[in-house]
Amino acid sequence: MLYREAGQFKSSYAEDQQIFPIRQDRIGIALLLVVAFAVVPLVGNQYWLGALITPFLIFALAALGLNILTGYAGQLSLGTAAFMAVGAFMAYNFVLRMPWLGVIPSFILAGLCAAAVGIVFGLPSLRIKGFYLAVATLACQFFVLWALQKFGWFTNYSSSGVVTAQRIEIFGYAFVTPAQKYLLTLVIVAVMALAAKNLMRSETGRAFMAVRDMDVAASVIGIPMMKTKLLAFAISSFYCGVAGALHAFCYLGTVEPEAYSLDLSFRILFMVIIGGAGSILGSFLGAAFITLFPIFLNLASGWLHVVTGIEISHATLSNLELIIFGGLIIFFLIVEPAGLARLWQITKEKLRLWPFPH
Repeated sequence: MLYREAGQFKSSYAEDQQIFPIRQDRIGIALLLVVAFAVVPLVGNQYWLGALITPFLIFALAALGLNILTGYAGQLSLGTAAFMAVGAFMAYNFVLRMPWLGVIPSFILAGLCAAAVGIVFGLPSLRIKGFYLAVATLACQFFVLWALQKFGWFTNYSSSGVVTAQRIEIFGYAFVTPAQKYLLTLVIVAVMALAAKNLMRSETGRAFMAVRDMDVAASVIGIPMMKTKLLAFAISSFYCGVAGALHAFCYLGTVEPEAYSLDLSFRILFMVIIGGAGSILGSFLGAAFITLFPIFLNLASGWLHVVTGIEISHATLSNLELIIFGGLIIFFLIVEPAGLARLWQITKEKLRLWPFPH
């Protein structure tokens, strides 16, 4: 097979420690980016770009944020949607009250605001862990939504509590069409995913994984528990906050508390479980599966109706979707806890050895 490490010698530490040390991986990522940036905007229609691919990228970024906290640092959280809501509402307010700031700096500041909220609600992680920590972050979900609805400042005193997101304009160029919003989302997600990949290979990322594997041993060897755990909450919340800002400005077009309910937190958690905890690639695989699977079910029901004449109602499809999601989560937790990312890794390992027995 073409997928081989043999013969790819490294002559320096920099080459040996690069993000994608295997040449085929570098070529594959480059081709994927070329297709994403050049081909998809040309061949994708308005529905695919605006209703499928853009939300997939946004949810992948949110799942990546949760994966940094849960998959790499081992801290359970059920408040992902709350951090996304903070990012969405603060981005709206920064653009509204400081228009000279610009959209991208507003997104960054919104992510920092979400990081501050994440640090506050990450303080219980210094004393509790596991299920009790998940319940503590669940309180963040209810508190943030209550605050957004209680204080009119967040919605600019809108009577309905729902406000329209401002037009995205960067250096005088307006992002109006679904293709333009998709490209903006793609650039931000690609940059932040690359940053997360680098972060997990750094000293900070190794500290996260040490705390996840055994926090007592990590503390004994000198890793500061408070700094590491709060930093994990801050970085995770920052990613979720930026994802929330993109969700409001590039996908929904509105800023509303109802869009960031507890159901969204569970959906993002399912993305991490199915895609693979502790994997950058798993965040994207899980988001793709959760986003595209309902489309596949609708297509499958249409084919079934054409072939057999059996028509499945939308209510049945919706319930069937929940049943299959639940079954897949149980399956991955029992059979392959590392998710789809681990299955892809096993496939690559088999390709390296083929056609020899293994």
